[in-house]
This record gives sequence, C-alpha cells and structure tokens, in this order.
Amino acid sequence: MPTHSARTLLRWSMTLALAGLATVAVAGCDSTPGGGVDMARQVTVIGSGEVQGVPDTLTTEAGIEFVAGDVTSAMNQTSERQQAVIEALVDAGVDRKDISTTQVSLQPQYGSSELGGSTNITGYRAGNTIRVKVERDSASQVLAVIVRSGGDATRINGVSYSIEDDSQLVRDARERAFNDAKDRAEQYAHLSGLQLGRVISISEVAGASPPPVPVGMPMPRAMAAAPPMEPGQQTVGFSVTAIWELV
Repeated sequence: MPTHSARTLLRWSMTLALAGLATVAVAGCDSTPGGGVDMARQVTVIGSGEVQGVPDTLTTEAGIEFVAGDVTSAMNQTSERQQAVIEALVDAGVDRKDISTTQVSLQPQYGSSELGGSTNITGYRAGNTIRVKVERDSASQVLAVIVRSGGDATRINGVSYSIEDDSQLVRDARERAFNDAKDRAEQYAHLSGLQLGRVISISEVAGASPPPVPVGMPMPRAMAAAPPMEPGQQTVGFSVTAIWELV
C-alpha cells in the first residue's frame, strides 16, 4: 500500500499531466495563416461595364438562285451570274480576299403529273452564296453593285455590322467593370466596419450586343439604287466577378 507521501506525489503528477493536455488543446485552436482554421474574411462582388462604338465594317451574304429544267442549266446559269457579281465587286474596289463562297446548293423541284396521283421532278433549283466584307462608308454602293449585276436572281440574305479593331473598346469596358466591382466591394467593407485588403481572384465574362440581322429576301432589279444603310452602335461589355480580402 502506498504511503501518504507517495499518494501525494501521484496526485501532483496527474494534475500536471492534465494541465499539459489542456495547454496543448488551447494551442491547437490558435491557427496560423496556413492552418486553414481561421479563414480570412472575404467579399465577393460582380461588376459590369459597357462601352459603345460606331461599327466601321459591313458584312453581307449575297446569293444567286436559278431554276431550270435540268441540273446543268441550273448550275451553269447560277455560276455565270455569280461570277459576274464577283467581277463587278472587284471592279468596284472590293478586295478579293474579302469575298468568300459560303454555300453552293442544288435541289430538285417536284410537281404533280398531269395524270395525278404521283409527283415528278420538274426542274432543279441551284444556288450560290458569297460573303462580302466592306467598309461602312461604301456599304450602300456595294449592295447596289450586287443587285445590279445579279439582277432578278439576286438574294440578299442579311447584313451585319462590326468593329474591325475593338481592342480599345474592350480595354475600356474591362476597366469599367473592374471599377464597378471595386466600388461595390468598398461599400460592403464600409458597411461592415472593415477595409479592403488584397484581391484574391478575378474572373470575367465578355458580352456584346450585336445589331439584329434582317431576314433575307429577293432583291429585284428595280431596287438597284443604293439602299440607305444605318450602322447604329455596337456595345462591348464585360461582367467581372472579383473577391477581396476584408481586413
């Protein structure tokens, strides 16, 4: 049986051991920056920015279409007329590198036989479409050249405007989006009684609002005069998601 002094020494040893365990437990809760226990306070915001510019380039899809009783006639008439359109465009100052073929089509046309009850091939419809890119100031005259040289077989399948070099607009829109995000983050920091620290992450989504593309329609010879063209404005926009540390 332990003596009185031995029992006293044992109690002191157990008390010191328990105190040591408590000290270790408290130290473990005191995180370090890399420990991941005490996460930094953050604010996540979305900012947006838009700028507008006047388009300087027009692109149009111009087709030639013929219907004939046989394949050869349909294709030959279409090819010859489209070639005439291309040569007229080149003569008008359009660079050949800005003219490209986008579609060649050939479909049979059906009709009911005189005796009824069955359908037969009555002819063939051939089409050839080119894409033409020109400067905005010459767009009206170029469309007039296409219609005059293509005649009643001309089909204008739509026009679209663009800005050839929008790099400055992109930079301006990106700057506006970031400044908008920062302004929002600073407001949240002020409301919470804190200040903005370092930027933790930034991600962006680009966006643009192109003008509507009109529906294609036949362009008869009577409309060969230069049509009025209004480019309007093109919008370049960005949406930015940014995360700041709050300190």
